[in-house]
Amino acid sequence: MNLADISTVKSILSQPQKIVIIPHKNPDGDAMGACLGLYAFLKGMGQNARVVAPNDYPKFLKWMPGHDTVVNFEWDNGEAQRLLDEATVIFTLDFNDFSRTGQMASVLEAKEADFIMIDHHQQPSDYAKVTYSDVSMSSTCEMIYNFIDFLGQTDSITADIASNLYTGIMTDTGSFKYRSTSSKTHRVVADLIERGADNMEIHRQVFDTNSPSRLHLLGVALSNMVILPEYRTAYITLTQEELDANDFKKGDTEGFVNYGLTLEGIIFALIFIENKDEGIIKISLRSVGDFSVNEFARKHFNGGGHDNAAGGRSDLSMDETLEQFNEILKTYKGTLNP
Repeated sequence: MNLADISTVKSILSQPQKIVIIPHKNPDGDAMGACLGLYAFLKGMGQNARVVAPNDYPKFLKWMPGHDTVVNFEWDNGEAQRLLDEATVIFTLDFNDFSRTGQMASVLEAKEADFIMIDHHQQPSDYAKVTYSDVSMSSTCEMIYNFIDFLGQTDSITADIASNLYTGIMTDTGSFKYRSTSSKTHRVVADLIERGADNMEIHRQVFDTNSPSRLHLLGVALSNMVILPEYRTAYITLTQEELDANDFKKGDTEGFVNYGLTLEGIIFALIFIENKDEGIIKISLRSVGDFSVNEFARKHFNGGGHDNAAGGRSDLSMDETLEQFNEILKTYKGTLNP
């Protein structure tokens, strides 16, 4: 953030505001950690703030401080609409285009309020009064820490705020192994631990509370893995039938795509997940090195994200999507396996 943006935010927050904080659809640990961390910070300032999520989020995040105050736009539409109607300030966190909020997009497009965007994805839209966008950041939660620091308020970071921000940084960095994890990230994390984030307990809550059905689903996913050594690529498929047979719950497939990258020699991994309710194949893409899955997803699968982590979708059937993908992949052989 530049000095002008910091001054604008300070001016906005110097007055009582009705604030709504919004993550993207299907919010992950970074999105919810950022929203709940900012929520607690703003409440500590005396502001009237609420988090409104476009839809539900995974059970393994529902221990986070403040999670029970989140309003689900899909389930509690009346309350969500009321909060949005009354909002004078709207923070949009971990996304940079209204389309990433699903059915909330039309509401946000029509809303007159001071929008403040905090996000680390590429190609931000131009809708906010203040845009804090930095694609080099490990996570939006690290940016929320910086945001609080820019306001000169790091001493206001409580144990609850620290726990939420730590959760988002940990999950979005793959437990601190991704390239975006900088020395500054580690210094931020160290400060969050000093301020009360229990790193061991947070890790346990996120990674060590699996249900038997989730582990069975992981077994199905790994048995479905297709390895294409000539393209240094591996992909997983999960059909709706397979999800239903293993009592799928939101968040159960989180991290499955990364297993492909644990294979020696693989630099490009994907998972294709059928969603019959939405009539799409949801695609998650990961890479190591210089191969940009952001560009791949944007060009071929109506998606985008980061250079090494992105998402996309296909409106075709699973078989048709895989056929299309395999044809596309042929054009990348020289890039993936020079």
